[in-house]
Amino acid sequence: MAAPTDPEFLNALGRMADMGAKGLKLPPPVFHEMKAEPLDFQRGDANGLGASMKVRFPVLEQWQNPMGHMQGGAIAMAMDNVIGPLSYLAAPPSATTQMNLTYLAPITPEAEHIEIEARVTMLAGRSVVIDAELTLPDGTIAALARATSVIVRPKK
Repeated sequence: MAAPTDPEFLNALGRMADMGAKGLKLPPPVFHEMKAEPLDFQRGDANGLGASMKVRFPVLEQWQNPMGHMQGGAIAMAMDNVIGPLSYLAAPPSATTQMNLTYLAPITPEAEHIEIEARVTMLAGRSVVIDAELTLPDGTIAALARATSVIVRPKK
């Protein structure tokens, strides 16, 4: 696995523009707004199958619901902030067509951060399937996601 300081890893998101995403803000501003900290990246095979990315997000008060837990929409946003960039790195350019989340445990303020690891589990034709797992510092799996993306053909 590539370390976050590996030049290959550090340049990966920046290279998305060269892979058909010209004019897009990559990584997106929300990636920075959520204070995302990339931890790991693995390229996968020659086609991108098995590519993975791991990102840490702090658990911040502004993402809390009335009970003080991380709000479900913020959890989905964090998941998408890993799944989206990974889909571009594995099979650019692509667009998410569906994302399903399963919430398994609350994310309370006592959890200083969450980590999300996403992996490309299927590439077939223009379809990309990415599975993601959100873990708490104590190892508890708090949420699972599966996203399907379609590879967008460049305009001619």
